[in-house]
Amino acid sequence: MDGEYDIVVIGGGVVGSAVARELSRYRARIAVLEKELDVCMATSGRNTGLLHSGILNAPGLLRTVCCVEGNREFDQVAEELDVPFKRTGKMIVGFTREDRNKLMHFQRQGKENGVPGLKFLDRAQMDDVNPAIGGSFALYVPSAGILDPFLYTIALAENAVANGVRYYFDSEVLSIARESGWYTLRTGGGRFRTRWVVNCAGLSACRISEMLGFGHYDPHRLRGEYFLLDKLTGKKVTLPIYPTPGENGEFGVHVTPTVDGNVLIGPVNYYPDGEISYATTREAAGPLMENGKELYPQLDRRNVIRSYAGVFPRVEDPETGKELDFRIETKEEAPCAVNLVSITSPGLTGALPIARRVAEAIVEKEPLPPRPGFDPRHKRIVRFAECTAEEQERLIAADADYGELVCRCEHVTKAELRKAIRNPLHAVTVNSVKYRTRAGMGRCQGGYCESRIVELMQEEYGLRPEEIRLFSKNSYLFTGKVKN
Repeated sequence: MDGEYDIVVIGGGVVGSAVARELSRYRARIAVLEKELDVCMATSGRNTGLLHSGILNAPGLLRTVCCVEGNREFDQVAEELDVPFKRTGKMIVGFTREDRNKLMHFQRQGKENGVPGLKFLDRAQMDDVNPAIGGSFALYVPSAGILDPFLYTIALAENAVANGVRYYFDSEVLSIARESGWYTLRTGGGRFRTRWVVNCAGLSACRISEMLGFGHYDPHRLRGEYFLLDKLTGKKVTLPIYPTPGENGEFGVHVTPTVDGNVLIGPVNYYPDGEISYATTREAAGPLMENGKELYPQLDRRNVIRSYAGVFPRVEDPETGKELDFRIETKEEAPCAVNLVSITSPGLTGALPIARRVAEAIVEKEPLPPRPGFDPRHKRIVRFAECTAEEQERLIAADADYGELVCRCEHVTKAELRKAIRNPLHAVTVNSVKYRTRAGMGRCQGGYCESRIVELMQEEYGLRPEEIRLFSKNSYLFTGKVKN
């Protein structure tokens, strides 16, 4: 037996890490089992990083309530967890009379949901906000914003660890059994006993739901492909630009700036067959450029520095055939378990409100004492590039490694890389370093710095190059030497 806990959270994405952090407010032994080698390696790290407002979903739905709640509190959350965040606002643009009618519906729905400041803009007013944007008119949503989904998930997880939570990576749950008031979870990394289980498994949530006894849910995963543009574009796109939703209520390709100055174009969505895959396709490139240019006419293929794909959990309501609302459920037949299913967009925005409801469900059945000394604050790695000249001088004086640039595109120093490699979660992939520092995320996409990151990882961990992974246990970087 690898560990005995009071509560085990299955899944270390943004929702699982938010749940772990919220539960760490209580005196309990808590563990998170994550099948990948770090947090934020699946759905949580493969989206546009948008803080949604709450206008897109019907009033009264749990996803709507959690979204509005999460949006309102995020300034405080970002400050508390030291997460890069900008409340930029968002435009949903239209071209036709039909588009205008749909946007008027969303304006009414948003007001009913409590979304503040919604207003229509004509073309001249759009130009006042950002003249580079396409469209004839727009619904302006001032409460929307952009955040770093990687650093947000990492901050939640590292803050949970600082408050006593234990993370286990490469620990996919293979079976669950219950006997004498205890669950036994068998994983690829060992066995765990726990009194409570919380299913935050994201793409695997339907499978875990059946293991726990909550019944069958039929997953209909959605796959989307994106382009990442370099920072030259980011100077012209100052807020997210969305098209009017289609008949099914889903958005097509949108244009979203990142907090670091890049721009995301996408997604081109489709429902995949078979296994989860993050490979990108030639077929998506045309629609990404064509649809992206409608919203941002100056889009240039030469500014594309990377493509990527995300896979998102979707579950249909068997009664209506529509997407199932967020579901946080408990039942007598599955004692001491909380089951989360159909937690998709806006799950990033609603992660902490979801986590509070999970904690309430547990504490309602088993009152837990508060943890003395719980600290809600977290500090990320200081970015040398964001410091003033005086601050940089002080950093170098204290640690000479701040004086050595390793990533030239993003101006990341050797000291920052060492801090990322020594992260509190003990995550040991190249992408773990990348997401904590932005090394490898510039124009050359690691062409200059990746080999140096690998060298540092060898020094810190005592690994051979063949043992180092990009992000998953099968993502080998090296197979051997080209020559001796």
